[in-house]
Amino acid sequence: MPVSERALELAMTAAQAAADKKAQDIVVIDVGDQLYITDAFVIASASNDRQVVAIVDAVEEALLNLPEKAKPVRREGERQGRWVLLDYVDIVIHIQHAEEREFYALDKLWKDCPMIPFVDRDLADAEAS
Repeated sequence: MPVSERALELAMTAAQAAADKKAQDIVVIDVGDQLYITDAFVIASASNDRQVVAIVDAVEEALLNLPEKAKPVRREGERQGRWVLLDYVDIVIHIQHAEEREFYALDKLWKDCPMIPFVDRDLADAEAS
């Protein structure tokens, strides 16, 4: 079953908010056919603990500012700032320190699932110019 419109809206908003805070290697994965508990994962990396926290704050703010506000039902890992998981039911967002991202390799774990294209609007604007 394809990702719902709501999940796609949340995922793209979260991915853009992460990109705006200079997150690296942002991917959106459609896990709906493999997991019944969520439609998509958004995974992004940061180079240090403070950036992880800044990205998490930006993502939460962006999703709260949607016309149909979204708040996470669960938040884990915020104290350490190495890997923060935000569960929005329709999507699960993983913001990881680059070292954790490499070690746990969620991208490889879910490699059989389809990727949902995400293009940072700043990059798209730069290419259009």
